[in-house]
Amino acid sequence: MLASEPVHAASRRTKLIIRAALVVANVALVGVFIHQVLAPSSFTSAPPSDTHPSAVGEADGVVPDGVTVFDDEVPAVANLDPDLLRALRRAATDAADDGVEFFVNSGWRSPAYQEQLLREAVSKYGSEKEAARWVATPETSPHVSGHAIDIGRSDATAWLSKHGARYGLCQIYKNEPWHYELRPEAVEDGCPRMYADPTHDPRMQQ
Repeated sequence: MLASEPVHAASRRTKLIIRAALVVANVALVGVFIHQVLAPSSFTSAPPSDTHPSAVGEADGVVPDGVTVFDDEVPAVANLDPDLLRALRRAATDAADDGVEFFVNSGWRSPAYQEQLLREAVSKYGSEKEAARWVATPETSPHVSGHAIDIGRSDATAWLSKHGARYGLCQIYKNEPWHYELRPEAVEDGCPRMYADPTHDPRMQQ
């Protein structure tokens, strides 16, 4: 019996080691399972930005820094109404003689881009009613149709405020000194009276 005791002791130690190893393995498996349950997977995470409905880019009319009315390769400029673009370029050429350059803050926009801007305005201003003073719907926006441009910088808008009518370029809204549209009759008759903001514009009531 005494000779067999070390064998039994070794057997018990082996069993204990095996049980301990099984416990560790089970704990590890449980940890992996919990991680998989709690961690966001590739199926539940947000889709890539290039497929997200709100992910608009230059092709939708987003304007990179430093774009001017002469940059034909930029969709926000290239997709403007041709008559508006010609008038803008004539004015910009003359303004350059006074040391003023016309930068484009916004021009043509896709409906998706306009919709995103409208949602952002609602979030910023707290209501659709207040947002409408600054951003039109995709159905009514002259940006979507290519008939409006937002000009920067302040020296350019000041120059257009003084000289724009001779090119048919008119500020349309009092609250948006950067927003210009083409009014050909302004060459002879001067620009029409401005609306206080877009909510007073009959075109926005559709």
